[in-house]
Amino acid sequence: MKNICGAGLGFRREMLKALLPTLPSEVDFWEVAPENWIPLGGKYQEQFQQASSQAPFTTHGLSLSIGSIDKLDVEFVKTVKRFLDANNIALYSEHLSFCSGNGHMYDLMPIPFTEDAIKHVVSRIIQVQDIIERPLVLENVSYYIAPGQEMDELEFTKSILNESGCKMLLDVNNVYVNSINHKYDAKAFINGLPSDKIVYGHIAGHYDEAEDLKVDTHGADVIEPVWALLEHAYLTHGVFPTLLERDFNIPPLSELLAEVKKIKQIQAKCEAVQASKVKGSVA
Repeated sequence: MKNICGAGLGFRREMLKALLPTLPSEVDFWEVAPENWIPLGGKYQEQFQQASSQAPFTTHGLSLSIGSIDKLDVEFVKTVKRFLDANNIALYSEHLSFCSGNGHMYDLMPIPFTEDAIKHVVSRIIQVQDIIERPLVLENVSYYIAPGQEMDELEFTKSILNESGCKMLLDVNNVYVNSINHKYDAKAFINGLPSDKIVYGHIAGHYDEAEDLKVDTHGADVIEPVWALLEHAYLTHGVFPTLLERDFNIPPLSELLAEVKKIKQIQAKCEAVQASKVKGSVA
């Protein structure tokens, strides 16, 4: 299976005309929501295979609902595994949230930061990992309320990672958004994460509803404080593959590639800093 590295971009059906037949060389890896490509068939299957033969792909799901009290949809998870295996994709990432409760809610809802929730989510993660035969990769999500909170977001996240054996997709913009909305130190949150759990990252733009209320939309350019936070994450945990998310208000491909290029520039800068530190310690 192809490992991801460098800087990535979301692979969207509405972008196919601009992306194919030859994927842009500026993008090192691509990400898809499995739900948007299962089942594959006809023209879309041909286009996906054409793309996935050129570069590594990863996945970022929409409907696993790992924190729901509904019964886990085992048949869906088995379908995802078949998709991963058939397309030589190593990683299945999802959201540390839930989106179902007696039916699909079409939104990502926050899991209560409680001990009972940890036990519940960990048991479901282990069940998913047994089926997909690879670690589940979970993203820290943006949230706007914290019902029944017994601990902070960092403690909750670390407990899930440590007790389940899953990995982490570090969404830097979500950390920034949450730090403003819930008044915590974004750098301290990133510092507290276990480096060995971070598989790859996301970066995106958001909407400023108010000075103290940011909404995670993936519909705008990445702002400078978020770029700076990404750099801090690299210097703290080492440079990890990072993908630009843009889900609506999608600009011309050239503009998306400019942001992908900026990810690479920050990665190169941080790699140089880390190499210099290693060289200095050896000397």
